[in-house]
Amino acid sequence: MAQKVIIIGGKGSGTVIAEAIKDAAKRGYNDYAVEGFLNDTGKVGESLDGTMVLGKHSKETIGKYYDNGYKFIFSLHRIGGEERMISLFYELGLSPDMLVSFVHPTAYVAPNVVIEAGVVIMPYVMISSAAHILLNTLIMTGATIGHNTCTGEFSHIASQAVVGAYIKMGKGSNIGLNATVLEYLSIGDYSVVGMGGVLTKNVPNRQIWVGNPSHFLRISE
Repeated sequence: MAQKVIIIGGKGSGTVIAEAIKDAAKRGYNDYAVEGFLNDTGKVGESLDGTMVLGKHSKETIGKYYDNGYKFIFSLHRIGGEERMISLFYELGLSPDMLVSFVHPTAYVAPNVVIEAGVVIMPYVMISSAAHILLNTLIMTGATIGHNTCTGEFSHIASQAVVGAYIKMGKGSNIGLNATVLEYLSIGDYSVVGMGGVLTKNVPNRQIWVGNPSHFLRISE
Protein backbone atom coordinates (compact mmCIF):
# COMPACT_ATOMS: atom_id res chain seq x y z
CA MET A 1 0.00 0.00 0.00
CA ALA A 2 1.26 3.48 -0.86
CA GLN A 3 2.40 5.68 2.01
CA LYS A 4 -0.01 8.62 2.39
CA VAL A 5 1.90 11.89 2.09
CA ILE A 6 0.95 15.46 2.91
CA ILE A 7 3.04 18.29 1.52
CA ILE A 8 3.63 21.27 3.78
CA GLY A 9 3.58 24.19 1.38
CA GLY A 10 1.66 25.05 -1.74
CA LYS A 11 2.08 26.87 -5.05
CA GLY A 12 5.66 26.62 -6.26
CA SER A 13 7.83 23.87 -4.88
CA GLY A 14 4.88 22.14 -3.23
CA THR A 15 2.77 21.84 -6.36
CA VAL A 16 5.64 20.68 -8.58
CA ILE A 17 6.56 18.01 -6.03
CA ALA A 18 2.95 16.83 -5.89
CA GLU A 19 2.83 16.50 -9.68
CA ALA A 20 6.16 14.66 -9.75
CA ILE A 21 4.85 12.10 -7.24
CA LYS A 22 1.70 11.64 -9.33
CA ASP A 23 3.84 11.19 -12.45
CA ALA A 24 5.94 8.55 -10.69
CA ALA A 25 2.75 6.65 -9.85
CA LYS A 26 1.70 6.71 -13.51
CA ARG A 27 5.07 5.12 -14.33
CA GLY A 28 4.37 2.28 -11.90
CA TYR A 29 6.21 3.64 -8.84
CA ASN A 30 3.47 3.60 -6.23
CA ASP A 31 5.43 4.09 -3.01
CA TYR A 32 3.66 7.38 -2.20
CA ALA A 33 0.21 8.88 -2.63
CA VAL A 34 -0.20 12.65 -2.23
CA GLU A 35 -3.25 13.32 -0.06
CA GLY A 36 -3.07 17.13 -0.04
CA PHE A 37 -1.38 20.24 1.28
CA LEU A 38 -1.11 21.93 4.62
CA ASN A 39 -0.96 25.57 3.59
CA ASP A 40 -1.09 28.60 5.83
CA THR A 41 -2.74 30.87 3.27
CA GLY A 42 -5.01 28.57 1.23
CA LYS A 43 -8.62 27.78 2.02
CA VAL A 44 -9.60 24.27 3.10
CA GLY A 45 -10.91 22.41 0.07
CA GLU A 46 -9.17 24.74 -2.40
CA SER A 47 -7.42 22.99 -5.30
CA LEU A 48 -3.82 23.93 -5.95
CA ASP A 49 -3.04 22.57 -9.43
CA GLY A 50 -5.29 19.61 -8.76
CA THR A 51 -4.26 18.81 -5.18
CA MET A 52 -6.49 19.86 -2.29
CA VAL A 53 -5.63 22.05 0.68
CA LEU A 54 -6.45 20.01 3.80
CA GLY A 55 -5.84 22.74 6.34
CA LYS A 56 -3.34 25.21 7.73
CA HIS A 57 0.02 24.00 8.93
CA SER A 58 0.18 23.77 12.70
CA LYS A 59 1.81 21.48 15.23
CA GLU A 60 -1.60 20.12 16.25
CA THR A 61 -2.73 19.40 12.69
CA ILE A 62 0.53 17.71 11.79
CA GLY A 63 0.41 15.59 14.95
CA LYS A 64 -3.16 14.49 14.17
CA TYR A 65 -2.32 13.36 10.66
CA TYR A 66 0.92 11.68 11.75
CA ASP A 67 -0.95 9.70 14.42
CA ASN A 68 -3.23 8.48 11.61
CA GLY A 69 -0.41 7.12 9.50
CA TYR A 70 0.42 10.08 7.28
CA LYS A 71 3.94 11.34 6.60
CA PHE A 72 5.16 14.65 5.26
CA ILE A 73 7.30 16.54 2.78
CA PHE A 74 8.39 20.00 3.90
CA SER A 75 8.55 22.05 0.69
CA LEU A 76 9.04 25.53 2.12
CA HIS A 77 12.22 27.13 0.78
CA ARG A 78 12.68 30.87 0.46
CA ILE A 79 15.82 32.71 -0.67
CA GLY A 80 16.54 35.28 1.99
CA GLY A 81 14.21 33.48 4.37
CA GLU A 82 15.70 30.01 4.79
CA GLU A 83 16.59 30.51 8.44
CA ARG A 84 12.95 31.34 9.19
CA MET A 85 11.78 28.27 7.23
CA ILE A 86 14.13 26.03 9.24
CA SER A 87 12.81 27.50 12.49
CA LEU A 88 9.26 26.87 11.29
CA PHE A 89 10.08 23.22 10.59
CA TYR A 90 10.97 22.67 14.24
CA GLU A 91 8.17 24.87 15.56
CA LEU A 92 5.74 22.57 13.75
CA GLY A 93 7.07 19.62 15.72
CA LEU A 94 8.50 17.89 12.66
CA SER A 95 11.33 15.39 12.93
CA PRO A 96 13.12 13.10 10.44
CA ASP A 97 10.99 10.06 11.29
CA MET A 98 7.87 11.98 10.21
CA LEU A 99 9.22 12.65 6.71
CA VAL A 100 9.48 10.76 3.44
CA SER A 101 12.23 11.11 0.84
CA PHE A 102 11.11 11.04 -2.78
CA VAL A 103 13.31 10.18 -5.76
CA HIS A 104 11.62 10.45 -9.14
CA PRO A 105 12.16 7.30 -11.23
CA THR A 106 13.80 9.21 -14.09
CA ALA A 107 16.59 10.47 -11.80
CA TYR A 108 19.99 8.74 -11.73
CA VAL A 109 21.30 8.31 -8.20
CA ALA A 110 24.49 6.29 -7.78
CA PRO A 111 24.06 3.26 -5.49
CA ASN A 112 26.37 4.61 -2.78
CA VAL A 113 24.72 8.04 -2.47
CA VAL A 114 23.40 8.71 1.04
CA ILE A 115 19.93 10.28 1.10
CA GLU A 116 18.62 11.57 4.41
CA ALA A 117 15.02 12.16 5.47
CA GLY A 118 12.81 14.69 3.70
CA VAL A 119 14.94 14.86 0.55
CA VAL A 120 13.21 15.44 -2.80
CA ILE A 121 15.01 14.53 -6.04
CA MET A 122 13.03 15.64 -9.08
CA PRO A 123 12.96 14.25 -12.65
CA TYR A 124 16.18 13.86 -14.65
CA VAL A 125 18.48 14.77 -11.79
CA MET A 126 21.94 13.14 -11.90
CA ILE A 127 23.78 12.43 -8.63
CA SER A 128 27.21 10.85 -8.80
CA SER A 129 28.87 8.42 -6.43
CA ALA A 130 29.48 9.03 -2.74
CA ALA A 131 27.40 12.21 -2.60
CA HIS A 132 25.60 12.89 0.67
CA ILE A 133 22.20 14.59 0.44
CA LEU A 134 21.27 15.96 3.85
CA LEU A 135 17.94 16.52 5.60
CA ASN A 136 15.22 18.30 3.56
CA THR A 137 17.39 19.08 0.54
CA LEU A 138 15.35 19.86 -2.58
CA ILE A 139 17.02 19.12 -5.93
CA MET A 140 14.99 20.38 -8.87
CA THR A 141 14.55 19.02 -12.40
CA GLY A 142 17.67 18.38 -14.45
CA ALA A 143 20.24 19.39 -11.83
CA THR A 144 23.58 17.55 -11.67
CA ILE A 145 25.46 16.80 -8.44
CA GLY A 146 29.09 15.69 -8.65
CA HIS A 147 30.69 12.85 -6.74
CA ASN A 148 31.61 13.26 -3.06
CA THR A 149 29.54 16.42 -2.75
CA CYS A 150 27.61 17.10 0.44
CA THR A 151 24.56 19.33 0.44
CA GLY A 152 23.53 21.31 3.50
CA GLU A 153 20.42 20.60 5.51
CA PHE A 154 17.42 22.47 4.02
CA SER A 155 19.44 23.40 0.93
CA HIS A 156 17.88 24.06 -2.48
CA ILE A 157 19.42 23.32 -5.88
CA ALA A 158 17.43 24.80 -8.75
CA SER A 159 16.70 23.31 -12.17
CA GLN A 160 19.65 22.72 -14.51
CA ALA A 161 22.25 23.72 -11.92
CA VAL A 162 25.58 21.87 -12.18
CA VAL A 163 27.31 21.29 -8.87
CA GLY A 164 30.82 19.91 -9.19
CA ALA A 165 32.59 17.24 -7.17
CA TYR A 166 33.73 17.61 -3.55
CA ILE A 167 31.45 20.59 -2.91
CA LYS A 168 30.43 21.38 0.65
CA MET A 169 27.13 23.25 0.91
CA GLY A 170 26.00 24.91 4.13
CA LYS A 171 22.66 24.80 5.89
CA GLY A 172 19.90 26.65 4.05
CA SER A 173 22.10 27.40 1.04
CA ASN A 174 20.69 27.95 -2.46
CA ILE A 175 22.10 27.36 -5.94
CA GLY A 176 20.13 29.17 -8.62
CA LEU A 177 18.75 28.19 -12.00
CA ASN A 178 21.43 27.03 -14.47
CA ALA A 179 24.27 27.98 -12.12
CA THR A 180 27.59 26.12 -12.23
CA VAL A 181 29.79 25.46 -9.21
CA LEU A 182 33.46 24.49 -9.74
CA GLU A 183 34.68 21.43 -7.83
CA TYR A 184 36.29 21.57 -4.35
CA LEU A 185 34.44 24.71 -3.25
CA SER A 186 32.36 25.52 -0.18
CA ILE A 187 29.13 27.52 0.03
CA GLY A 188 28.33 28.88 3.48
CA ASP A 189 25.20 28.67 5.58
CA TYR A 190 22.24 30.65 4.13
CA SER A 191 24.31 31.73 1.11
CA VAL A 192 23.14 31.95 -2.50
CA VAL A 193 24.71 31.39 -5.91
CA GLY A 194 22.51 33.39 -8.29
CA MET A 195 20.92 32.00 -11.44
CA GLY A 196 23.34 31.52 -14.33
CA GLY A 197 26.30 32.16 -12.05
CA VAL A 198 29.66 30.45 -12.48
CA LEU A 199 31.19 30.02 -9.04
CA THR A 200 34.99 29.68 -8.87
CA LYS A 201 35.63 30.75 -5.25
CA ASN A 202 34.42 29.77 -1.79
CA VAL A 203 31.37 31.66 -0.52
CA PRO A 204 31.26 32.62 3.19
CA ASN A 205 28.13 32.39 5.31
CA ARG A 206 25.15 34.64 4.49
CA GLN A 207 26.37 36.03 1.19
CA ILE A 208 24.79 36.27 -2.28
CA TRP A 209 27.13 35.80 -5.25
CA VAL A 210 26.14 36.44 -8.88
CA GLY A 211 27.63 36.62 -12.36
CA ASN A 212 30.24 34.87 -14.50
CA PRO A 213 32.59 34.50 -12.77
CA SER A 214 30.46 34.93 -9.66
CA HIS A 215 31.27 37.78 -7.31
CA PHE A 216 29.88 39.08 -4.03
CA LEU A 217 26.65 41.05 -4.44
CA ARG A 218 25.31 41.59 -0.93
CA ILE A 219 24.68 40.00 2.45
CA SER A 220 21.83 37.50 2.49
CA GLU A 221 19.02 38.42 4.89
